[in-house]
Amino acid sequence: MLKRSDMPSPARTRYQGLKDAVSLRRDIRYGEASRMRVKAGSVISITNVDGGRDVWLTALTDSERAFGLSAFEGVGDAGQPLPADGFDTRQMQMLAQNRDSQLNHGRGLRIFDASDVPGDIHIATMSQDAHLFCIVPVSPDYISTGGGGFAALSIQPPSNAINEATLPEPLGRVVDEWRVSRGTAKAYSLKKGQFVQIIDVEGQQCSDFMAMRSDALDRGLERFIDSTVSRTQTRSAYPLPGLHDKFFDQDINPLLAVRQDTVGRHDTFALACTARGYEERGFPGHINCSDNISAAFAPYGIQERRAWPAINFFFNSWIDWQDHHIATDEAWSRPGDYVALQALTDLVCVSTACPDDVDPINGWNPTDVHVRIYEESSDIQHAVSWRSNPGEAAQMTTHSAFHQRISKLTSNYQVARQLWMPTQYDATGAVAEYWACKEAATLQDMSGLRKFDIIGPDAEELLQLCMTRNVAKLSVHRGLYALICDERGTVLDDGTLFRLEPTAFRWCCGSDNSGLHLREQAEAHCLNVRVLSHGDKMQNLALQGPKSRDILRKLVFTQPSRPTIDNLNWFGFTIARLRDRDGPVFMLCRTGFTGELGYEIFCDRNDAVAIWDALVAEGAPLGMVPMGGHALEMLRIEAGLMISGAEFGPEADAFEAGLGFAVDFGKPEFIGRAALERNNTAPRRRLVGLHMSGNEVPHHGDGVFIGREQVGVITSACASPQLGHAIGMARVAIENAVTGTELEVGKLDGHMKRLGATIVDLPFLDPKREKARA
Repeated sequence: MLKRSDMPSPARTRYQGLKDAVSLRRDIRYGEASRMRVKAGSVISITNVDGGRDVWLTALTDSERAFGLSAFEGVGDAGQPLPADGFDTRQMQMLAQNRDSQLNHGRGLRIFDASDVPGDIHIATMSQDAHLFCIVPVSPDYISTGGGGFAALSIQPPSNAINEATLPEPLGRVVDEWRVSRGTAKAYSLKKGQFVQIIDVEGQQCSDFMAMRSDALDRGLERFIDSTVSRTQTRSAYPLPGLHDKFFDQDINPLLAVRQDTVGRHDTFALACTARGYEERGFPGHINCSDNISAAFAPYGIQERRAWPAINFFFNSWIDWQDHHIATDEAWSRPGDYVALQALTDLVCVSTACPDDVDPINGWNPTDVHVRIYEESSDIQHAVSWRSNPGEAAQMTTHSAFHQRISKLTSNYQVARQLWMPTQYDATGAVAEYWACKEAATLQDMSGLRKFDIIGPDAEELLQLCMTRNVAKLSVHRGLYALICDERGTVLDDGTLFRLEPTAFRWCCGSDNSGLHLREQAEAHCLNVRVLSHGDKMQNLALQGPKSRDILRKLVFTQPSRPTIDNLNWFGFTIARLRDRDGPVFMLCRTGFTGELGYEIFCDRNDAVAIWDALVAEGAPLGMVPMGGHALEMLRIEAGLMISGAEFGPEADAFEAGLGFAVDFGKPEFIGRAALERNNTAPRRRLVGLHMSGNEVPHHGDGVFIGREQVGVITSACASPQLGHAIGMARVAIENAVTGTELEVGKLDGHMKRLGATIVDLPFLDPKREKARA
């Protein structure tokens, strides 16, 4: 008999990417050259995640003029000349020029090439301190024939430098920096315009922060960060990088602006920990942040307090919506995570390393906090941290290649994965952009889409296995809308699949998990195929509206072997050039997400501005305007188009998400088929349209009711400019999903206020998609 003691014991707790051994991780995407400062004795590991692409290593030591291999133990200094192009060379060029050298004097080691398989690993040891560069160059024809590549760099620092190694690279010129040891606090002055960076050294460590106006202290007044004022002004629990980024004092004067935040989970409700708080829990005499803050502030003549209000960075708290209690848990911060703020006036500040070891907030193990001060001229851009999954390296949000044009037209942005994307433009606003898309044309930056090339002799077999549509029927120069489902029939991702060549496909989708899933299935089924990520190298625009074809006719050049623009049907594509045979190359697709006639353009980031300028020059006389995300949301809801996190997600299968039209039971076996066939024979819920009886717009998650009983939930809603009232999509019990049924949407607690609604068919407008097919 098998005894319980003989059975393998599963790990009690598994931290996905949070509690790994201390190491530095950097992901290098297609066309990038990633730089990291490494110490002698560090062990570096590079994983060729996608496989099938060149990956190079090189380094610049402190004593040498040119890039080479002398910093790598046992490698020698021969190597090969570095690739001349195909990657962003700016950082390397600058370093070389600062040492009176040139990049083309440098040498490197090509550690992977086209023959290497996904998951291959190269390991090396550093013999000297150096600037390490890992390079993934692009192939020149990747737009038309496929390409992509992604490598992961991990650095294990020597044991005597772990704490220093986990500190992030400086954001600018450092004026001063110091370590706040666990259980202590330090006060310091911050001049107007300077930046302060508060860094969690080992991860999961909270740091109380407070700032006083220096000019008020000179007058005998204490004016400091007021959490209530700050929450009211930002309409948020705490400021974040972007438009609403400021902490205010009691007189509603801004004190600091949050420039960068790699965690996004902090507390502005509770006090800094107090002696009383520990005493009440049975820990008299416990060190506490309030007493530490009072002691640190004392030399500045600041009044002692038994309980200090504070901004508790990295403190993971929330308010339970059912009982309104403040709840806490372990911090989300990882080693090297930070918050960077800019002083908007002269300040006296204090930072603590919280001593709490009786709660989960510091992982029951208080550690240190590191503080850096940067000079006023530092160029620290607004950014937050984003990860496609917990195990990947963080990416700081940046702007697309179109930003130098877009930034002149709007300051309204929101985070879309790793990019700041415009929500609307100053000269028009969302409603005018909406009408321009219906009556003329709009141009929208859609570079946040994920692009993967699936290349190899088994590419079609992999896609037949993973996608709900029959890929075998797809011709070259054609695309189709498809789903990727799991075994339960849940939609993991949706997107458009294009066939570039007989054994090369391009998958344009919403989630990086698509790439992970495709790679996992290729490995599990021993398929000879590469799944290659384009990262930010490939940018894309959506040109939508009835005049979009007229605009493009003047700009598109195609070779005789490629379809012309007038021969492109819905979901067709061609490889084109701007104006003539020597112009920038791009992929032109007859697709979009607005329900209108439209096209999407995929291009190299180096050609992005030239293509934008050409489209604006030709489109402006025809009434074309740039469009942001707010207008797109109205258009896609009217068109009955579904998105992840609203219409589909873990709680619904493809049919319940309204995506049954994209499931082909006539094709061979695919992942999720059995579950979808079973569910389709006895459906429980259906996605429907709702015409609201007024202009009040429901919110995602609002309940849908018949009398006292909830029969559904709102997935998306907006005010429809064309229909003149609010509309929405809802997932409703099949028994109540008949067109014409009158329902109510619950507001407040779901019962105190109801909004009248009537079920209608989707889409709300143009049910035969005649405009998109025109």
